[in-house]
Amino acid sequence: MLSLTRLRRDQSIATRLFISAAAWSTILLLIAGVFLVTLYRRNTEKSFDDRLAVYLRSLVADMAVGNEEQRNEPGQLGDPQFDLAQSGWYWQVSRLDSSETPVRQSLSLSGASLPRLSDPDTENVAGSVRSNYIAGPDGRRLRMFERIIDIGASGTYLIQVAATTEDAEDQILRFKLTLVATFTMLALALVGTTALQVRYGLQPLRKLQSEVAAIRGGEGERIEGDFPYDLAPLADELNLLISSNREVVERARTQVGNLAHALKTPLSVIVNEADQEKSEFSAKVREQTAVMRDQVTYYLDRARAAARSRVVGSVVNVEEAIDALLRTFEKIYFERHIDFELNCPEDVRFRGEKQDFEEMAGNLLDNAGKWSKSHVLVEVRRVASALDPSISSHIELTIDDDGPGLPASQRAEALARGKRLDETKPGSGLGLSIVSDLASIYNGSLALEDSPLGGLRARLRLPAV
Repeated sequence: MLSLTRLRRDQSIATRLFISAAAWSTILLLIAGVFLVTLYRRNTEKSFDDRLAVYLRSLVADMAVGNEEQRNEPGQLGDPQFDLAQSGWYWQVSRLDSSETPVRQSLSLSGASLPRLSDPDTENVAGSVRSNYIAGPDGRRLRMFERIIDIGASGTYLIQVAATTEDAEDQILRFKLTLVATFTMLALALVGTTALQVRYGLQPLRKLQSEVAAIRGGEGERIEGDFPYDLAPLADELNLLISSNREVVERARTQVGNLAHALKTPLSVIVNEADQEKSEFSAKVREQTAVMRDQVTYYLDRARAAARSRVVGSVVNVEEAIDALLRTFEKIYFERHIDFELNCPEDVRFRGEKQDFEEMAGNLLDNAGKWSKSHVLVEVRRVASALDPSISSHIELTIDDDGPGLPASQRAEALARGKRLDETKPGSGLGLSIVSDLASIYNGSLALEDSPLGGLRARLRLPAV
């Protein structure tokens, strides 16, 4: 049950709009986040490489000075990290064309040396710059640039600059965290604004729904209010449909009434003519005419009930209707001292015509009053919808009497049209049949059961508002 209810809710327009907008917003934010992180990483790495390239060019420029005395002393690159031992920032100058290979290096190397990117077995090309990642003296990952320079008689040198990428990675990580926090706040803001937008945008639909519900609940006769231009035609069409429905029902009632009068007059003439004679034939005519009159009345009443059941907006307050009926039957069965008791919640309403409800409840109360010894109990309860337990889809009216009851084998026969199980009791035998037929017209039901009071229980189920 809950899964069906959840499925119906998930298929609502508001839910679809909200989920689709939230999903697309999330996807776009994720794409934007990945793009920004990638762009920031590239810019950070390029800035880091440009910084190392500046240090490399500074060392190259220093080594290009022909006079050894004019060259800068080690550590004069302007960054104190080259002077801190194992700082992760290193530079090194190696002699390639001499077996002595004098080396100049940063104080941060502390006597260690940087590996070469170029293969010593291959020919070195002067002026070429190589870059890659290496493992430093302390095992940390370093980004290194190296360049070979040939300064003639002074020799050929390999100049290397390397630095750890930890600071750059920390910057990238901080940017990611900042971006995640910012985009999370932005996503929450987008979700909130999307919910408000959906709520505001669908407000006319909710208003239209409430207007239709008010008509169905009998609180209004037509859809009122101003609607946006794209919903106004729908509201107008619904009003026309409701008006057309009422016109059809009124026309059907008129035609049924005309048919009733057209048939009753010939039947009355036949009965009057038959009354003029005292023969078996005239008695048979009177008998069959009475049957025809009952049949015409029955089917005309049923046709009128079927027409009324299609009317939009017909609602009956169950407690008020039954209370009025009980006052009537208390007077009818006053001499027999029949006690009628009612247990009914407030605001229980039947979705249908008041005349039909009074006819159904009245027939059942009349039947209970005829057979009861002293007490008739009427109880009304709401029946929850199978799809949504919070909504009452039906009302259930039970009428118990303390009479002799009715055997289970005869209950189906008691609901047959015109069937009287006891000729000593007054009536036409159409009461329970009319109730059953009227209930079926409203997609309801009538069942006869054993009563806790010892007699018969009539259980009538009808649609609720």
